[in-house]
Amino acid sequence: MRDLILYIVKALVDNPEAVDVREIQGEKTTVIELKVAQEDLGKVIGKQGRTARAIRTILNASGTKLGKRCVLEILE
Repeated sequence: MRDLILYIVKALVDNPEAVDVREIQGEKTTVIELKVAQEDLGKVIGKQGRTARAIRTILNASGTKLGKRCVLEILE
């Protein structure tokens, strides 16, 4: 899951070195924390949150395949 988010976000941002993804495992839920450079935050969120919603949809689809619930948190 971490690698999937890392791949998607690095393709979106101007500063891919500043992308940091942490994965926190729970019993049934996995929380993925995403940090990007301040100037790239708008690119990851998108207009009205559309890009962030699309990333969360992809994450939920792959999580369902593994039988886990996944949550993406975008940190400032």
